[in-house]
Amino acid sequence: MPPLRKTIAAAALAALTCVVPARADTAGTVVVVPAHPQAVPAHAPAHARISPAYELPGERVYPEGIAADSRTGDLYAGSYTDGTIFKMTPGGRAASVFLPAGADGRDTANGLKVDRLGRLWVTDSTTGVSVYDTRTRRLLAAFEVEGRDPRFVNDVAITPDGTAYLTDSVRAVVYRVTPDQVAKASGRSAPLEPRYDLKDALEPHEPSAFTLNGIVADPSGRFLLTVDLTGGDLYRLDLSSGAIGRVALRGGDMKYADGLELRHGTLWVAHNVTDTITRWRIAADGTSARMERRVTDDALQFPTTLVRSRGTLYVVRSQFDKGGPVGEGTPQRPFTIASVRGI
Repeated sequence: MPPLRKTIAAAALAALTCVVPARADTAGTVVVVPAHPQAVPAHAPAHARISPAYELPGERVYPEGIAADSRTGDLYAGSYTDGTIFKMTPGGRAASVFLPAGADGRDTANGLKVDRLGRLWVTDSTTGVSVYDTRTRRLLAAFEVEGRDPRFVNDVAITPDGTAYLTDSVRAVVYRVTPDQVAKASGRSAPLEPRYDLKDALEPHEPSAFTLNGIVADPSGRFLLTVDLTGGDLYRLDLSSGAIGRVALRGGDMKYADGLELRHGTLWVAHNVTDTITRWRIAADGTSARMERRVTDDALQFPTTLVRSRGTLYVVRSQFDKGGPVGEGTPQRPFTIASVRGI
């Protein structure tokens, strides 16, 4: 673990543990275990069909991110432990290595997204984001956070115009990378620049607590939605005015929310610590959301994110709490991506 990464993890863990017992993911998500389990909202259980869809090769994969290529149906997943990127094809069962561990100096992979041009965006929490051509596997550009201050580049969303937005879980900012910036970088590195600063908008928290995590883009190009996993709130970021607003949540909250997926006004949320997926109906203007369904099941195996592709919801079963970054024990092998139906 590089020195900077150790510093970030230690700072985040120290800040969280002074409030309640904590579990820390030093390369993806820091999550807080509730001091009193009964404080987690109780919802009637809902039936869902959870089954393994793809197997990932490796003994200590501990996957975290996932992305779908809408043109081909291919899926990509990333390893928390070493940055390996896996590729999964429709009709197959076993994933193959798309980018090997340590490729281009990346030692972890967090958020993933494939844009409309077939470019794969891969975040590294310690540095920034890399952009690859999925056809040639060539590195097209890289964007890095400047300076040595703590940072944690976590998840990524792409708007209809091709602009990428990335959350920083330590700095509580959202970075922006435009198509012009990708073109100008042309295989080289460029600075990662903040577009939104949410520090004053968030609920009070310890200075180094992990906050912003999953992020999604409204398909009409009007706004972004990003979640504060510590405060349990969802925020709306206006793409035109730059305004930041809290989304009115009805029927639940976003505690321990990690990955998000938005399709046709429906938002799916992976809540990692509680092995839960929730489904929400988002208002057309993005200012309110109502929970429609909640599924909690141990078979989700500490879900870190999810993606919907060709009518199926695919969930990353990280097993971070089974000998990974947030708990002792032995993981079930092989590591898998699950399909979840009925939510």
